[in-house]
Amino acid sequence: MSVRETQEHGNAEARRRKGAEEAGETSAALWLCDSALPDGFRDTSLGPLPEGWEVVRLGNLANVRYGKAKPKQEGSVPVVGSGGIYAWVPEALINFPTMTIGRKGTAGVTFLQERPFWPSDTTFYLEWKSDKADYRFVFHCLQNRPLSGEHAKTTLPSLQKPDVENYLLPLPSLFEQRAIAHTLRTVQQAREAAERIIAAARELKRSLMRHLFTYGPVPVSQADQVELQETEIGPIPAHWKIARLAKVTEKPQYGYTASATDEPVGPKFLRITDIQDGRVMWGTVPYCEVGEKDLDKYLLSPGDILIARIGATTGKTYLVTQCPESVFASYLIRVRVRPMLIASEYLHHFTGTQIYWVQINASKGGRLKQGVNIPVLQSLLLPLPSLPEQREIAHILSTVDAKIAAEEARRAALDALFHTLLHHLMTGRVRAPGMAAQGR
Repeated sequence: MSVRETQEHGNAEARRRKGAEEAGETSAALWLCDSALPDGFRDTSLGPLPEGWEVVRLGNLANVRYGKAKPKQEGSVPVVGSGGIYAWVPEALINFPTMTIGRKGTAGVTFLQERPFWPSDTTFYLEWKSDKADYRFVFHCLQNRPLSGEHAKTTLPSLQKPDVENYLLPLPSLFEQRAIAHTLRTVQQAREAAERIIAAARELKRSLMRHLFTYGPVPVSQADQVELQETEIGPIPAHWKIARLAKVTEKPQYGYTASATDEPVGPKFLRITDIQDGRVMWGTVPYCEVGEKDLDKYLLSPGDILIARIGATTGKTYLVTQCPESVFASYLIRVRVRPMLIASEYLHHFTGTQIYWVQINASKGGRLKQGVNIPVLQSLLLPLPSLPEQREIAHILSTVDAKIAAEEARRAALDALFHTLLHHLMTGRVRAPGMAAQGR
């Protein structure tokens, strides 16, 4: 199987393998459920591996050392604990590439360290004593089969030194280790590039929100030419109006009270918890029983805006674009626009502005349980440009949202590819580029 072929079915394979691993299957069982032991492989304590690969104890490759309590002074060198970097000190304890392994709390979590650092006293670190292993390859082994402290006979997961020393890992030639590490790093770098694009696009959107809701849909270079008016919600273009939500929408509506079920006994039943980062995975949304009269009353339609009315997500919104037959739950409030006055996309983008959140947070008074209600929402003030300007503002912001969504999908695909490749490369099912051709 080539790397390209692996990428094409990576998502499905990753899901299948995760389910199998959660059911407690060994890597050998996973292999043998696909086919008999193929030519060029031998059975080992880690399952089938290519002939020529060794199985070694981590303790044969490195000394397992305890980290130390961090100094009290502050500096520019990172201190790495079992959960990652948490402080900075003046000098490094370790000056060679290695990794930390959490031994308390998040026991078994491993962090690659390629710059000078200070390992805290809640971690182990590896001090290499053999030149047979590439440190990046060892790190990926620990990603593929993580150590765990769940077996500890204490209330807090923890690892003992022998747990790390006796960890078994496959060991191909140093040349192939480096080829495997390079392949995985290439995928990681692509994911990191997607992360940077997402971060930049989100920052662009924040800047655009401030500009568009202050100056309108004009180029930044022409902002100083826009005549502004001072209002109770801040400066806005002089030709815009201020309106209360009640004037531009129908009366908001509380959601339906029912019990959710996984059985398809009626329409989908959308709850606050089903809305994550402004998105809904409709395939996981449960169902509910509802009479015909209530179905008509609570049925969702494209253009509906749902607002969380209580809890930590109070004020967060979701714009319905398309959905299966669905009703919305009681901890949500539905707002429907009057389309001759305001565009639903514009109103939805407004709920991401500081103007909106200042008013929402003031209504909560710092109390999560206080939430918001229909009178609070109806009293909200918002800037009201003409409908063409509203649509232009919404189009600009929706274009950035689409870019963010595309990069997030790319990041998710790269995550799936990485984890599929990680398993296959570490078991020899896929050979790093150039390895199979050389017969290694």
